[in-house]
Amino acid sequence: MGTNGESAGGRSGARTRAAGAVAALAAGVLVAATAPVAAADVDSARAARSATFTLVSTTDLHGNVLDWDYFRSQPYAAGSEQGLSHVASAVEAVREDRGERSVVVVDNGDAIQGTPLTYVAARGSATSGPVTETGEEHPMATALDAIGYDAQVVGNHEFNYGLDLLRAYEDDLDATLLGANVTDVATGEPALAPWTIERVRPTGGGAPVRVGIVGLTTPGSQVWDRQNVEGRLAFGDMVEAAQRAVPEVRAAGADVVVVLSHSGRSGPSSYDASLPPENVSDAIAAQVPGVDVVVAGHSHRDLPEAWVESQATPGKQVLVTQPYRYGASVTAADLHLQRVRGEYRVTGAEVEELRAGDFPEDPAFTALMQPWHQRTLDYVDTVVATSATELSARDARWQDTAIMDFVHDVQRDVVARGLQGTPDADLPVVSVAAPFRADAVFPAGEVTIRDVAGLYIYDNTLQAVRMTGAQLHDYLEYSAKYYASVPPADPADPTSLSAGTTPDYNLDQLAGVSYEIDLARPAGSRVGPLLVDGEELGADDEVVLAVNNYRRSGGGGFPHVAEAPLVYDRQQDIRQLLIDRAQQTGSIDPADFAQVDWRLVAGGVPLLG
Repeated sequence: MGTNGESAGGRSGARTRAAGAVAALAAGVLVAATAPVAAADVDSARAARSATFTLVSTTDLHGNVLDWDYFRSQPYAAGSEQGLSHVASAVEAVREDRGERSVVVVDNGDAIQGTPLTYVAARGSATSGPVTETGEEHPMATALDAIGYDAQVVGNHEFNYGLDLLRAYEDDLDATLLGANVTDVATGEPALAPWTIERVRPTGGGAPVRVGIVGLTTPGSQVWDRQNVEGRLAFGDMVEAAQRAVPEVRAAGADVVVVLSHSGRSGPSSYDASLPPENVSDAIAAQVPGVDVVVAGHSHRDLPEAWVESQATPGKQVLVTQPYRYGASVTAADLHLQRVRGEYRVTGAEVEELRAGDFPEDPAFTALMQPWHQRTLDYVDTVVATSATELSARDARWQDTAIMDFVHDVQRDVVARGLQGTPDADLPVVSVAAPFRADAVFPAGEVTIRDVAGLYIYDNTLQAVRMTGAQLHDYLEYSAKYYASVPPADPADPTSLSAGTTPDYNLDQLAGVSYEIDLARPAGSRVGPLLVDGEELGADDEVVLAVNNYRRSGGGGFPHVAEAPLVYDRQQDIRQLLIDRAQQTGSIDPADFAQVDWRLVAGGVPLLG
């Protein structure tokens, strides 16, 4: 970790870290040999290799503090280990191997949302309030401070719980929280520090290396968390922000520049072109002069090492490194330096990917986090209802299932009650939901918060919009592209019905309207007439669509929903609404809510059951 930190608009401070990690770097996987960053004399480059510092990176931790699956109440399976408890050991091993003062540790965002542990911190439980009310330190700040992170960029999920929680987290965090393309709407000033500088000692001795770290986050937060940021924060183009921030940090004395880019390497955006592109890490590496390393993320891909040819500096290659999500791996990049006329430049790098499973959970770290872990176990173990029968999501991608109808029934009921006394009260209420996890199940007998949270794994809130029959039909056609055509798909094997191009969380299904999806027809013309209470819904007839905030804000690119008039929004967590229903009724019985609203057909013939 750096011995000194200075930031633009940020702060510096002493770091702490957990003890008890492994004593040697025993299991790193060497990903690549030294790769040239610029044309240089071979002998000079070899001589420079003795001057080295190490950049350790994580990304998309999503609240995974310990190696524990709260939805299944067990550790993750061998080969799937994850969590900061392993990262703590891996980072300590790198420090002991390279020298503590020669290592910089950074995180690439999406840290404070994703597990029941971070949900309890943000929203509280039956026995404790949220950290914004109790004044407790946020558990992710405690965890990152214990490991000794130097800098972190905000990811899009940092805005999920609102700006008050984000500011409390920023105050708790020792590391500088960055966001060079995030602007305060009221003042026009940066809402977060755009960059920071950390001083490290190269392993070969010599003058300290000043490592400039610039943080950038995908502009999608302006869509996905509109209700939390609209009118308060603006998210600019990441490449343009880098083109401003990198010269600034160079002018402030940075020898090496690392860009933390909470953005995929490249690819299309999941929202329309009204905002800057979502995935631009490679573009930053190629187009921005002065960048040496880009840490990518957001896309949850395991891409420890790539080299991008710089268009801004001919002959230079920029390292792009993306660790695996949830703390399943860290990347350790040994950056080799050459000192020319009193200034360092990067001449090459060696990248190791350190897998969580190759390092034990750090016992001091796990002990530190145990109180939050136990609080979370108590929360998810709470029994909320009794189920009359087992309800499974195993077949929810292929047919209407009772467990999905439970979600629909709650959403329709809450919105219908909320619309009473409004001009939209007499419109049909239609619910939209997607099968997030095929292995979700409500067991026969006692159902716990864990079971409900395992069905609805995202921290979405419930909203509703007004749409026409024609718009709803377009919406379903967009969703139906999830499926392959029949033939050639094999109806005897339901998994063959997926085209393999759309994630399950974008397979939206409706309740409150009946329809068939004909897979013998091409995508775009598969959905038959929509029926409400047995009557065909006309193109101009209106309905109220109960939908989560992510989808309503444009997530997934579904047509019409982002522009549709908003008629209901009380900032209610959908998962908590499901828990509340179970607790209020004390029972979950399909006879009370299940009905078949849709089915897959081929030429009008049902494909399943």
